Amino acid sequence: MRRTPKDTADSARRITRRGLLLGTAQLAFAGALGLRMRYMQVDQADEFRLLAEENRINIHLIPPSRGRIFDRNGQTIAENEPTYRITMRREDAGDLEDTVARLAQLVDLDEASVARALEEMRTSPPFLQVTVADRVSWEEISRVAVNAPALPGVTPEVGLSRFYPQHETFAHVVGYVGPVSERDLEKYEDPEPVLRIPRFQIGKVGIETKFEEQLRGGAGAKRVEVNAVGRVMRELDRREGTAGDDLQLTLDSELQDYIKARLGHESASAVVMDVESGDILAIASSPSYDPNKFVRGISVADYSVLRENNHRPLASKTVQDAYPPGSTFKIITALAGLEAGVIGPDDTAYCPGHLELGSRRFHCWKRSGHGRVNLEQSLRDSCDVYYYELAMKVGIENIAAMGRKMGLGSAPDVPMSAVTSGLMPDKDWKRRERGAEWLVGDTVNASIGQGFVLTSPLQQAIMTARLATGRKIEPRLVRSIGGQDTPITGGEPLDIDPLHLRYVRKGMDSVVNSSRGTARRSRIVADGMQMAGKTGTSQVRNRVVRNSDVPWEERDHALFISYAPVVNPRIAVAVVIEHGGGGSSAAAPVARDIMLQALYNGTPPLEAYPASEREGARQLQERIEAERTARARAEGRRA
Repeated sequence: MRRTPKDTADSARRITRRGLLLGTAQLAFAGALGLRMRYMQVDQADEFRLLAEENRINIHLIPPSRGRIFDRNGQTIAENEPTYRITMRREDAGDLEDTVARLAQLVDLDEASVARALEEMRTSPPFLQVTVADRVSWEEISRVAVNAPALPGVTPEVGLSRFYPQHETFAHVVGYVGPVSERDLEKYEDPEPVLRIPRFQIGKVGIETKFEEQLRGGAGAKRVEVNAVGRVMRELDRREGTAGDDLQLTLDSELQDYIKARLGHESASAVVMDVESGDILAIASSPSYDPNKFVRGISVADYSVLRENNHRPLASKTVQDAYPPGSTFKIITALAGLEAGVIGPDDTAYCPGHLELGSRRFHCWKRSGHGRVNLEQSLRDSCDVYYYELAMKVGIENIAAMGRKMGLGSAPDVPMSAVTSGLMPDKDWKRRERGAEWLVGDTVNASIGQGFVLTSPLQQAIMTARLATGRKIEPRLVRSIGGQDTPITGGEPLDIDPLHLRYVRKGMDSVVNSSRGTARRSRIVADGMQMAGKTGTSQVRNRVVRNSDVPWEERDHALFISYAPVVNPRIAVAVVIEHGGGGSSAAAPVARDIMLQALYNGTPPLEAYPASEREGARQLQERIEAERTARARAEGRRA
């Protein structure tokens, strides 16, 4: 059937209308697409460029260089050494076990370290690098680099690790660093990203942890270009981190090393202070340990040896341990009596060898007694009965107040770990801590540094420095931080009559330099170098038995405090020999040798010793010098 012209016209109009509608729709779609493309390519160009670069560019943190630690003369105590390590990233490694197996064909891997690394990779974010092998050789690093295409996610790196070139000498002061643990991270509310760098080291004990913020520094960053599988193609740019601040301590390496050699294998400690500034020139505990073993990861066997040693090499005895001060405490009782006005320098007491108090007898160390003695003689002869009677007159409250004034009973402000406050007891303390009333017998015991009284070697040195100067000397261990000197604090006059201090100093002079002094054999005879001191023997058992008849751990502690020169003092020394026996026989000779080393800033002349002691001093000097030389060579090999 033929279409009419009208039908043809109507059909043409409909087709034209549909075409226009379709064309309009197509044009609108093309316009919308164009606008969207312009929006994405122009308006959002920066955002999409960033997203593209995030897929192509990775940012890695660069660990900062840790601040170094020096002694007062610029000798290095702690530094950083380059080390090689191999790390893995889980998101790039694929099959972890397979990659590790291939790596093991190139590098000698420790099974325990590998197990730890695999566990760490499974529990950490996939983008974090985890150390699989640390302190590997250059040859091993080279083999890994050559075989990089077959080891996805594996990266050979050069890093810095802490090193202590003087090994055991400063272990108890400086401490050591170690990898950040979960326990460490829990201490921070918002841990810095640098703390999550694989095997990043932070201070664990000692000065390393007390000045962690200053020593750590700030992390740097580098941008690296990676390919489609995440392999690093090139480094685009790098921003180095900020190195941590260097610390300079007040310690003298030569003196510290000498003390270590002089103490030998004893379980002992010694503190040397500058009595004018309060600078700690040496603070040594014996025996010691090598902190480098902890940095590298100490073995179970090595750690067991340290823990099972009954001389406790891990303990910082100078600040951590507190001992009954024994007769060194008599200077506190004497000052308390003088200040309270209950005695004068010429007042005497009679010592028959004991004191009867109710049904109990308190003995003097000299069973036959000292007869009638005054203040100077009581210190010279270390008469116990004199102080028993004095303490009952002056009372424990006055004695405790004097002890605190001289630096006892509170923790010294030094940046070391586990600093003890010791114990300066009084009536309130016993009532509060023991739930009992103070007894007269407690006062009698306290008068000679027994009973509840406890002091650390550092506190003993502070007490001696304050006595020698009449000023409130405060200890200083850090000389400067980042090149800025730290202030010297304290130093104001003590609230003690200077005349009373002179009376006690005269007694301490007699202890060492009079013909009947308990430490006469340990005197210094060089002109202008004479030493004043006080011996102490603190009991660790109640029964009266000779030290030679009991095991080592049941013997008395030996103590000696001293300052020199007698006129215009410069140096104070405190020595404690654990279970050493008598203070005059065990501690005083050690303190005298340390004092001479400090006064002469090196090996003293033999003429400084009494004639009868010079041959022994010569042999001692030769032995110590030989031991120090041998140790230095051995440590040089270990380094």
